[in-house]
Amino acid sequence: MTTTTEQSHKKIKIMLADDHPVTRAGIRKILETAPDIEIVGEACSGFEVQELVGALLPDVLLLDLQMPGPRPSELERWVRERYPKIVTLILTAHSRDSYLATMMDAGVAGFLSKQESEHTLISSIRRAVEGELLFSQEQYSRATLWRRDAGAKWESLTERQRNVVCLVAKGKQNALIARELGISTKTVAYHMTEIMKRLGVSTRGEAVAWIAQHAPENLE
Repeated sequence: MTTTTEQSHKKIKIMLADDHPVTRAGIRKILETAPDIEIVGEACSGFEVQELVGALLPDVLLLDLQMPGPRPSELERWVRERYPKIVTLILTAHSRDSYLATMMDAGVAGFLSKQESEHTLISSIRRAVEGELLFSQEQYSRATLWRRDAGAKWESLTERQRNVVCLVAKGKQNALIARELGISTKTVAYHMTEIMKRLGVSTRGEAVAWIAQHAPENLE
C-alpha cells in the first residue's frame, strides 16, 4: 500500500520528446530545478517514443510536434490506447490552429508554447498530473473555428485528393505526381480541379498556400 507520505514525496516522471538536442537540454535544465520532477528518458523521434515509453512509463510525455516518425496525432492516439494513464503535453514553437485542434482531438492535456516561462512550464506539468486540462478559452475557440471551416474543407477531400495536394504542396508537377501515385496526369489534373473547388481556391498556388496554413499536421 502507498501511504499519503509516500505519495507526497513521489516525483513526477517526465519523458522528453524533441528532435533537437539543444532544445531538450534547455528543457531538461529548467525541469531539473523542480524538486518534484524527474526526467526518466528522452526521445528524438516518434519511433523512439514508441520504443521507450512502455519501459519508462512516465507520468507526463512532453511532446514536440515536428519530429521524424508517426504524425503527432497518430502517436498520441497510439500512446492513449496502450498507456491511458500517461498525460501528454505538447510543447511547441508552432501555434497553428490546425495543429491545436488536431492534437486536442487526439487527447493531449495541453498545448504549450516553447516561449512559456520556466514557472509556467513547471506549473503546467503539475496541474496536468492532477487531471486538469490546460487549454484556454481562446484555444478552445480557435480549435472550434478551425474544425468548422478549414477542418471541414480538409475532411471533404478524399484520401487520394489529400495525397495529390500534399505532393503539389511539395512543389511536384503533375507528371511526377502521376508516376508516384500510379495514375495518369489527366487524373491528377481532375483531382486538382476538385481539390480547388472543395478548398474554395482558384489556383494551384492558392491551394499550396491553403495547405501551408490550414492542413491539420505536418504532412511530410
